[in-house]
Amino acid sequence: MTAPAGTRTAAKLAGHNRISTQALTSTAQAMAAEHFGIPASAIRVTWSDDEGLLALSLALPVTMPPLDAVVKDPGLVERTGGSVWQRVHAAKPLLLQRITYLTGSILSLVDIRVTGIRVQEGSRVR
Repeated sequence: MTAPAGTRTAAKLAGHNRISTQALTSTAQAMAAEHFGIPASAIRVTWSDDEGLLALSLALPVTMPPLDAVVKDPGLVERTGGSVWQRVHAAKPLLLQRITYLTGSILSLVDIRVTGIRVQEGSRVR
């Protein structure tokens, strides 16, 4: 007697699921690119083992409003997401949660190294 199609439980299914490093990397790049408003191609991703969990390191530029606009309107930095440090610090738990959720891989930490600043003219900065 066999179960009707679609009623098998996960416990009855044998095998392994593996997500390639490239798939993890592409997912991390896409999430960071969306969060920081930069092209995914501008983001370098490296993975390392952290006592059996995955540690994610990102190296990326951060967008900021033009300095002349900040001089004219000092509140602009806060309205566009805060200082570089504030924005990067706030991004870590969000990216860890989203990448873990999307990939099913358990990340222990997210390190972000800012490699430069991209001036964001005429549009919203996150």
